[in-house]
Amino acid sequence: MKALIPAAGFGTRLRPLTYARPKPVLPVANLPIICHAVQNLTAAGIRDIGIVVSGVTREAIQGALRDVEGAHIEYIEQPQMLGLGHAVRVARGWIGTSDFCVYLGDNLFENGVGDFLATFREQEADAVIALAEVPDARAFGVAVLNERGHITGLLEKPQVPPSNLAVAGVYCFRAGILDLLETLPPSARGEYELTDAIARLIEEGGRVVGQRVTGWWKDTGRPHDLLEANRLLLERLQPCVLGEVTESRLCGRVVVGPGAQVRGSVIMGPVTIAAGARIENAYIGPFTSVGRGSVIRNAEVEYSVIDEEAEIRDMSLRLQECLIGLGARVIGHGEVPRVHRLVLSDTSLLEFGC
Repeated sequence: MKALIPAAGFGTRLRPLTYARPKPVLPVANLPIICHAVQNLTAAGIRDIGIVVSGVTREAIQGALRDVEGAHIEYIEQPQMLGLGHAVRVARGWIGTSDFCVYLGDNLFENGVGDFLATFREQEADAVIALAEVPDARAFGVAVLNERGHITGLLEKPQVPPSNLAVAGVYCFRAGILDLLETLPPSARGEYELTDAIARLIEEGGRVVGQRVTGWWKDTGRPHDLLEANRLLLERLQPCVLGEVTESRLCGRVVVGPGAQVRGSVIMGPVTIAAGARIENAYIGPFTSVGRGSVIRNAEVEYSVIDEEAEIRDMSLRLQECLIGLGARVIGHGEVPRVHRLVLSDTSLLEFGC
């Protein structure tokens, strides 16, 4: 079985973070989102993985996956952003006649994708769709199931949802779905919809099974989703100190990467501090990830994602719920206004009290 990860778009809902980089390479728990997806697929036994990229995302995606092991990765160009169905269509030559899994590269699953693959094989289904119960399904594709657990209908963002079962980010297909995609016209918004192909498959008598997600599922579409995904992943952290810790207190589950330095600080886990980072005279609170080579000095930070090579120093007030981009700098100069929550894109500079 093969797997396909669509990763050609930039993710406009995450701006300003995605002005410089595509969404799948943004970090959660000190690992690009797309790396978590690849790890889930390889853990389920899938080694052949196709990544659908565009001309503007290819370099960043390839860089994020350069150290990934256990997978044979093929990069497939999507010249135009014409929908999820189109992303699958352009990969037809690579997929061939194989069964395949479509894994949306900005989705995270606590228990991976093994259950969906097992259902696909055991029930000899034509398709298996991951479904998650949500309190308000109006923002999602929504599935209708019969008593056997087969999907009888899919509605895209209905105002009155017929169920609370949202379509999550994993689909398993037989290669025959590719023929249906080729025959479909674009939708009203000018895109080729994967849900339209699934609906046609149902109309033609195909067995389309809905498989409920176990554990948590997170679609990292907005800034608060990144923070929540970071929290969920750090809940599984196992303490490990490989760097240098002096005159500091580490409490709970804390990871200090090789070459990192923690001096005169308090770290309250779960926290992960990547290789080469420096923490000096600082407080790092729960659910914070500090990227490779970043510096936090004379500052307090908690429940935040700090990307690589960032700098936070001389802040008189604690920063909370922050997303600090690659190489961004937050520098205080004396007293500052009561601003705690920041979303800074790559290489930004923010100075307080100048």
